[in-house]
Amino acid sequence: MRDETLTRQVTVRSSNGLHARPADLFSQQARRFESKIEVVKEGARVDGKSILELFTLAAVQGTVLTLEATGPDAQAALETLAKLIEIDLANEEMIDH
Repeated sequence: MRDETLTRQVTVRSSNGLHARPADLFSQQARRFESKIEVVKEGARVDGKSILELFTLAAVQGTVLTLEATGPDAQAALETLAKLIEIDLANEEMIDH
């Protein structure tokens, strides 16, 4: 059986965008999932498990990103990671560790 790729569009809400700490939190959460996680911005595709690759997106507040997950826990990965992008990551106490 072939793994289906699931996608979800999200908008960066944090006033600081996807800067160092939020990118680190995102990549840490992404690594918890078995699925392949990719983040797409205007045709640029990066590994969602790599903080360095996430930096290259330069995703500021209001940026629309497409999250893609392929694997056995793709749906759970998308739900968790979309919440991280859609909340204001400056308010980090909202994140479950």
